[in-house]
Amino acid sequence: MKLRMLPALCAVLLLLTGCASLLERTYTSVEPHSSKFWESEAAGTLRAENYQDIVNDLLLLIGQHTETATLRLYNYSDDLTVAETLEQAAAEVQQETPMGAYAVEYITSSSQSQRGYYEISLQIGYRRTSEQIQAVVNATSTEALPSLLEAALDEERSELAVRIGYWGQDSRARVEEIVAEIRKQRGLEQTPAWTVSYYPADGEVGLIEFLLVPQNQAA
Repeated sequence: MKLRMLPALCAVLLLLTGCASLLERTYTSVEPHSSKFWESEAAGTLRAENYQDIVNDLLLLIGQHTETATLRLYNYSDDLTVAETLEQAAAEVQQETPMGAYAVEYITSSSQSQRGYYEISLQIGYRRTSEQIQAVVNATSTEALPSLLEAALDEERSELAVRIGYWGQDSRARVEEIVAEIRKQRGLEQTPAWTVSYYPADGEVGLIEFLLVPQNQAA
């Protein structure tokens, strides 16, 4: 019996180590209270040991609509390298990640060298409210959009933001097709066109925003 259980145990351990490596490469795996990202002795202070940690920390803060935060950055000993790394991470988050491109107006930072780490003061400005960020819906692909748009219309919502897990070469055309079908089914063809925005604007899209009511009417 023990011999038969050993392969299964090894398989479980391999899966766990695989998840750990996946966390290093995946933005959406960040957990708000993970000890990996928060300092245990400093309440409300984040930590980072490398570039990817900084990116993940920023995305964690954005998900919570945090405007100011403190980050302790380890394994860096040069002021210029710290400044360049922070600038690069902020630009990646704001320009290349779906939530950053959708929600963030700017990210600024300043650093102060401490014994063994750099203390970073972060400020994040937003173009979306906390309620808008929390209302973002997750979908595996664009094929979920018809039901999501139908529900938004039934609820008389003025906007819908959907984070898309898979984006193919024909996905943008499929989105336009879905929008046209829904508007035809609902008899909305003569009403003002919906505004559809893609985030990031360039490259692989990860979030789509639908403004179902013109901005001057939504107010």
